[in-house]
Amino acid sequence: MIIKKYRAKTEAEAVNQAKKELGQNAVIMNVRNIKKKGALSFIMPQMVEVTVAMEDDADRETVRKEPAKLSQAQAGYGETPVPSKTSEGILSDTLLQSTMEKQEFQSGRGIEERLESLQSLLEKQLKPVEEDTEDAAEEEVDESVAFIQLLYNMMLENEVNEKYANQIIDEIEKGSNSNLPMDAVLSSVYQKMILKFGRPMHIQMAKSGPKVIFFIGPTGVGKTTTIAKIASRFRVDEKRKIVLLTADTYRIAAAEQLRTYANILEVPFRVVYSPEEIETALQDFHSFDYILVDTAGHSHQNESQRETMSQLLHCIDGKAEKEVFLVLSATTKYRDLVGIADSYKDITEYKLIFTKLDETSTLGNLLNLKLHTGAALSYVTCGQNVPDDIENFNPQKTVKQLLGGKNKS
Repeated sequence: MIIKKYRAKTEAEAVNQAKKELGQNAVIMNVRNIKKKGALSFIMPQMVEVTVAMEDDADRETVRKEPAKLSQAQAGYGETPVPSKTSEGILSDTLLQSTMEKQEFQSGRGIEERLESLQSLLEKQLKPVEEDTEDAAEEEVDESVAFIQLLYNMMLENEVNEKYANQIIDEIEKGSNSNLPMDAVLSSVYQKMILKFGRPMHIQMAKSGPKVIFFIGPTGVGKTTTIAKIASRFRVDEKRKIVLLTADTYRIAAAEQLRTYANILEVPFRVVYSPEEIETALQDFHSFDYILVDTAGHSHQNESQRETMSQLLHCIDGKAEKEVFLVLSATTKYRDLVGIADSYKDITEYKLIFTKLDETSTLGNLLNLKLHTGAALSYVTCGQNVPDDIENFNPQKTVKQLLGGKNKS
């Protein structure tokens, strides 16, 4: 794993430096403002420091274990891996934890305190500490194995799919020394999970003309309310010209709900019944910034409805820039989410929006669907209030929760 820092006058400049050197797959780990010190610091411009990370070639190799092998891993993680410790990917090595600290970790206590210090750990890289006796080294190995198992169990409790939790642990074991202290193990798992989430992708304006944004997904996940929240951001915060369309002609209530939001925001609203009417709307509103399109929820097992949806989504191909967002509920069972995601994947590429985070205590499905589909996460919603209950997806915040930290939003 490669971790580097870049400083510039703005966050955008620092991120561009990182992309230029590390490429588009670099993931932002931390952003902080830096005030220059010295007698003349009050007249010196403030700098922004961006910490980014990227998997190296060794990290990209994914090892998968069979379920039978996993039970052996839970008992002791099999054979101790051959140490392959490098300076990258290992943020700190510290003295052995006291017996009291070890008991706290083994019982699940103390993890949140460690999670709260992860950002500062990302700023450090300490030299390894040499142990005087073989007994101490063996004790540290046992402690590390127990803590890895605890983190693994935390992921499962938060409904991270067994396959993906297994992959994360495999990669940590393969790329790290077997006797890492708990701080280093936690930091490695934390970084690995953030890298797996990747960089969030949010809506950006088209280079020219309006950007057409389709919102797809099953009935009842909150598509219409999510559209209203995003529309409010564009209209109120960014002062953009937007249009609201609905192709959901099956539910009168959904159309009327979106019409109400359009009236409040004082933006055009139109019901469209066919792909041709979307093309007409594109011509009528060619001077606008965004055209947001609500669609009808449909069964992912209904082939006729899927074909209708495909025609709708592709009617403006080559005529305007578009983005498609698959809206899913965080409360839906993983197996059902996979079926939904796969059915839409056959129709179009999309990014992910998760709703109803306030209605579940486990967020494992966010990581599960990201890894299953490869689609970028964009936004999450956590309530019905428009426009407040929506935020950009935050990988750091989500990973902390998946590893046992509390949501402090």
